Amino acid sequence: MNDAMRLLPCGDGAVTIELGDVIDQQVLARVEALSAALREAASSGRLPGILDVVQTFRSVTLRYDPLVATLAEISAGIAEVQAGVRPDSGPAGKSWRLPVCYGGIFGPDLTAVAEATRFAPEAVGALHAAGHYRVAMLGFLPGFPFMDGVAPSLRLPRRVDPRLRVPSGSVAIAGPLTAIYPWESPGGWHLIGRCPLPLFDPARPRPALLAPGDRVRFFDIPPDRFAAIEQRIADGGLVPSEWHDAVSGETA
Repeated sequence: MNDAMRLLPCGDGAVTIELGDVIDQQVLARVEALSAALREAASSGRLPGILDVVQTFRSVTLRYDPLVATLAEISAGIAEVQAGVRPDSGPAGKSWRLPVCYGGIFGPDLTAVAEATRFAPEAVGALHAAGHYRVAMLGFLPGFPFMDGVAPSLRLPRRVDPRLRVPSGSVAIAGPLTAIYPWESPGGWHLIGRCPLPLFDPARPRPALLAPGDRVRFFDIPPDRFAAIEQRIADGGLVPSEWHDAVSGETA
């Protein structure tokens, strides 16, 4: 892996820092560590003018105020920060256990995935739920988490025929990634289940439930429990601050 970084100006108020050209665990670790260091430098005043730090699988984009700092000053600050970053120094993030109802109307592609991977449908759900996933980035839709860590035996290319409507909460896989659709939208990933928790709410202090660096595991729930969790949230009886504990299997 090449540890060099490349700076790509994006207009007069942003610059992208490329750290690699593949989706790779080592590259992602470097992205997380640099993103955290840049946020700390911005908040402490060591890197003035920074408006936002946005990470992807292999790059970090800084939005900055060109009336406060020039591209040359930002670039010099990035180099200074990067020089002190260790690849393993990224934030730990939160750990989540999220409920999923696999198959049936909740996961219309589960049977097709099972046939393609030569597993029983129940085994596909069990393999997916057994995975340890890391939120690499948010994108495509507000709160849409791209998570790496899908088992090699479950990795399939995207669907040939994308759907025009994917229900919100749908849990999907494509290649090495899994995701949860926070909104109804078009989509070309394989839908294997559905999560009853809202992934995005602009009224929350942190609108997106998940954030880059968070760790996620899933657990299987039956349809009646899916409906019960969904109803408790709709009734206001299960607020966001309780989700982390309530859906873990003991109290929901």
